[in-house]
Amino acid sequence: MTSTGQAGPVVDQNGRPLGPRALRTRSRLLEATRRLLDERPLRDVAVVDIARRAGTSPATFYQYFKGPEEAILELAARAADEMPGVLEELRGLAPGPGALPAARAFVRAFIAHWDRHRAVLLVRNLAAESGDRRFARVRRRALGPLLERLAALTAEGQRSGNVSRHLNPHAGGAALASIVERLSAYHRELEPTGVSLEDLVETTARILVQVATGTPPD
Repeated sequence: MTSTGQAGPVVDQNGRPLGPRALRTRSRLLEATRRLLDERPLRDVAVVDIARRAGTSPATFYQYFKGPEEAILELAARAADEMPGVLEELRGLAPGPGALPAARAFVRAFIAHWDRHRAVLLVRNLAAESGDRRFARVRRRALGPLLERLAALTAEGQRSGNVSRHLNPHAGGAALASIVERLSAYHRELEPTGVSLEDLVETTARILVQVATGTPPD
């Protein structure tokens, strides 16, 4: 799997496929990058520190990655690989008694995903919003299916007469996805204000049900 999520052999900087030992070294370098990014800003994540944490040398790092950002791009791609499982929780989000439990399960899964990869995903989003097309592609791969699912729910609600026809389904899906992602990214910052994790899950789930399906969640 390449850093953009395309199927294919993992190769070094010279295009040579990696064997088992090289793959283990590369994985150690990625894990070291992830741990350092959890501890410090990207600008302070240096190749020499990554190599030292992984128990190898800077020269070895450069066999696999051009720099820290490329390693982070790979970590972001691996995080994107988790999203189909997270989105499975949305299968029950449809008008009816199962909508609210499904929305709660999805929001919890999405927050857990962000908690596992927060530092990497923050770098991904900042780079994408700054115009880095590599990170933008990975972000679209991760979030595009969520937007499409929410847009489809909104359109279904419009056909049934529960959702206003003045709401653009894709704009509505993007707005809901933005709410979920933003609150997942910064839910810990809300805790000092008295907003517990369960408060956030319940509120976000009810917004999803009401807006996407057009029916009250109670």
